Amino acid sequence: MLKRRGALRARLARLKEHPLARIGPGLITGVADDDPSGIATYSQAGAQFGLNMLWTMPLAFPLMAAVQSMCANLGRVTGKGLAANIKEAFSPVVLYGVVLLLLVANTLNIAADVAAMGEVAQLVSGIDRHVMTVCFVFATLLLQIFVPYHRYVFFLKWLTMSLLSYAAVLFVVHVPWRDVALRTFWPHFTPNANAAAMVVGVFGTTISPYLFFWQASEEVEDMHAHTDSAPLVSDPRAARVELRRIRWDTWSGMLYSDLTAYFIMLATAVTLHAAGVTDITTAAQAASALRPLAGDFAYRLFALGILGVGLIGVPVLAGSGAYALAEAVGWQEGLERKLRDARGFYGIIAVSVLAALAIQFSAISPMKALFWSAVINGVVAVPLMVVILLLVSKRSVMGAFTASRPLLALGAIAAAVMGLAAVIMVLPA
Repeated sequence: MLKRRGALRARLARLKEHPLARIGPGLITGVADDDPSGIATYSQAGAQFGLNMLWTMPLAFPLMAAVQSMCANLGRVTGKGLAANIKEAFSPVVLYGVVLLLLVANTLNIAADVAAMGEVAQLVSGIDRHVMTVCFVFATLLLQIFVPYHRYVFFLKWLTMSLLSYAAVLFVVHVPWRDVALRTFWPHFTPNANAAAMVVGVFGTTISPYLFFWQASEEVEDMHAHTDSAPLVSDPRAARVELRRIRWDTWSGMLYSDLTAYFIMLATAVTLHAAGVTDITTAAQAASALRPLAGDFAYRLFALGILGVGLIGVPVLAGSGAYALAEAVGWQEGLERKLRDARGFYGIIAVSVLAALAIQFSAISPMKALFWSAVINGVVAVPLMVVILLLVSKRSVMGAFTASRPLLALGAIAAAVMGLAAVIMVLPA
């Protein structure tokens, strides 16, 4: 009997070491990347250019995965979030400049996301969009403040399944798979200002600064959730297992995100673009336009995806800003902490989300908020990626776990691509 129990414990221990048992930050970060404002961008790409923007996703995947892997490694190796690492290695001007711009961009992005969620909920339920927006805002806020991270993250993981709805849409519409394969690797479009602006929008949506802060901080959060864990720089015994787990988690999470964006472009290309609908400004408009073309089932799947990823994207946006500012000023931070122990941290989350809600009842257009969010993210992303590259290549920061040359090369390419995108974005049309 004792032998059987010992064998059972050994099997359970091996099961816990399997990547599926510890998947988390990479998957949630990847899904948050496809937030409602991202869905609007991908929908517009498919509606306006048909199959000819699909190539952006195979190109974006290794770049986004490399940057997020560096952020995850930074958090797990040092035991500190991105802002805390920047605080130690760079001047306060760099730190507070990045954090301030991040908070403004995140608040505007939250405003656009909750507006889209309210519009979609109104389409599905018939309840006024402002009422639904208020409900979504307070639901996400209360969950973040009063539910411990180890329980809250359980719901976030299940919500990631909502992205499968976009793959399901393709089963109820006609897809010319031969043309899809051809255009994915051999697009056909005129490289004009409109095409350049769309490429900028797609890459700006895919590689976003708030995801950098979230990924690093959630690795720290996960480390603290396991009482026997310590930063790898001071306890390298678990390095091989942990870095392998991070690599698997992050690259698979980014692949899930990237494939979903690809499916959204494809679904809107073979329905909206094929029917001559080429101007989509919101995710809710994309869902509504699908209804007469692809039927109620496809429409409801698309709408379900918007609501599901919104419930992930809003907490990630608010949480990333809170981690950044709390680490910058030295406040207690973490979604695992109780409200009384991290009032400043939760206060930042509350202010960000409630400020975004106030925009819904102001004269500010949610789409204009999204535009300025994209501009700020484009400005912040490039120098922030350079900072990340410098941090993960320093032995004084990472010890023996500095980033590999291939990872650094992909990160440098990502920074160059985003730099070019930022330049194109600010140039006059």
